[in-house]
Amino acid sequence: METTLPILSMSVAAAASAAAVLPKIKARVELSRAKHRSLAGHSKMSRRVARLLPFYEFEGDQYFACDGAPASIAAQRKDAFFRLARLYAERYPKGRAMTKEAAEKISDLNFTESYRVPFQFSRLVREHLGTSTFMESSRGVTVTDVDGNTSYDLTGSYGVNIFGNDFYKECIEGAEKRAHALGPVLGPYHPVILENVQRLCQISGLDEVSFHMSGTEAVMQAVRLARYHTKRTHLVRFAGAYHGWWGDVQPGVGNPIPAHETYTLAEMSEKTLHVLRTRKDIACVLVNPLQGLHPNANAPGDSSLVDSSRGGNFDRAAYTEWLKKLRAVCDQRGIVLIFDEVFVGFRLAAGGAQEYFGVKADMVTYGKSLAGGLPVGVVCGKRELMRRFREDRPADICFARGTFNSHPYVMTAMDEFLSRLASPNFRAVYEGLEATWNGRVQKLNEMMESADLPVRFANFSSIWTVKYTTPSRYNWMLQYYLRAEGLALSWVGTGRLIFSLNYTDADFTEVADRFVRAAQKMKADGFWWHDGVLTNKQIKRQILKEMLAKRFGR
Repeated sequence: METTLPILSMSVAAAASAAAVLPKIKARVELSRAKHRSLAGHSKMSRRVARLLPFYEFEGDQYFACDGAPASIAAQRKDAFFRLARLYAERYPKGRAMTKEAAEKISDLNFTESYRVPFQFSRLVREHLGTSTFMESSRGVTVTDVDGNTSYDLTGSYGVNIFGNDFYKECIEGAEKRAHALGPVLGPYHPVILENVQRLCQISGLDEVSFHMSGTEAVMQAVRLARYHTKRTHLVRFAGAYHGWWGDVQPGVGNPIPAHETYTLAEMSEKTLHVLRTRKDIACVLVNPLQGLHPNANAPGDSSLVDSSRGGNFDRAAYTEWLKKLRAVCDQRGIVLIFDEVFVGFRLAAGGAQEYFGVKADMVTYGKSLAGGLPVGVVCGKRELMRRFREDRPADICFARGTFNSHPYVMTAMDEFLSRLASPNFRAVYEGLEATWNGRVQKLNEMMESADLPVRFANFSSIWTVKYTTPSRYNWMLQYYLRAEGLALSWVGTGRLIFSLNYTDADFTEVADRFVRAAQKMKADGFWWHDGVLTNKQIKRQILKEMLAKRFGR
């Protein structure tokens, strides 16, 4: 009996410990299962992998034959590459010189110039296919660089340009005249802010507004307020989504410090909904509606075009259903649902993504186009979520300020923008918008197919991405053929094309013809040579072998 009691006590203690630990293990397993299987869904693993990848580059004939192409094709590609190089040297002498000088002093430009294509090819591209980063003027749907070259603008100014450059010029010009009397006086408000607040509350369907200096800041404040009012710690973001460059929403590659209070989960997943239903530490869920074009995948850029597996397909009905399920779970659990509309706000509908999908958020962030072309960030939210202090605890506050919040010129430019947006005549631009852009993408896809070219397009309204149908390691070259045909692209190349809504059918037809012409030239130059055997999986295996050989010196 004396020996039985200690054993029994130990057994009871062990059982109690197991009972306490098992639920935590179960919750941890469920959280892991809710993550997307890609590196985009595993931020810690993505950071580890990034640290292991060695730098190497192709040289000599290997540069043009890393896919196993015969010597004749490699020579054809090489001749075409340097023919393009001569064209670029003749076309952009002033702009290239200015870009080279600026890249030595502007760290942003140094980065983008280095990451336009896969790193194995980057040095030769920088040396010979450099373009002009300097633009001198814009008109209609075109931009003109410092060398006098006019191109159709497919950059969308990173999402700012929804209604055309001339529209924003007018907004800024009108703003400058109205704000001139006050000037850059900061602290007090320009009277126009009252009209802006009223319109923003009406558009968002929410109670209060706060102004910030960028979209990144707006998202930061929305998350801070959600944590403050729910008294919970963690935010949920979805694999691949972008919400600015601050630490908590960029937990993987690109952030030098790991984010400890962020869950990166799979979008459009029942396992994710289960995690939201069962965990008690989630303050808010961030949704970037643009992610509907490529759920759970990182923003596409030509620097990641190592093969032809890049996808993209927007299913409005399926994504709407997902958002409705998300809304229901957040209601059940008291989780703050935040729509990050910094990029897509007012591009889809006059009421933004909330109107487009028919789903209401608790907080919405805006930026980009809202200030008529000037920089701004805005948070709209329910009154109980926007309060920055507790009346019963005067020292318990959620502080946020900024020197340039509510700048007079920004506020008058915003009023110019919102006044136009409220006009019935102007709102006609949204009539049939989706049908127009879906029809255009279908037309260009048909043109590519009939010309037997391995290029296709997927779109989310006027935001497009280019896909490739033939396995290749040289798809990134298309951006340089497109520029040679007078199409202006952002530094991410063909990963994201952003059309302003003032593109006419005639404008688009010209762009489509240039796209086909560029692709035909690239195909004729051998960059889409294929032996009928090479697959995307084989390309990735080959790259892995190259990296292992570099790391272990073989």
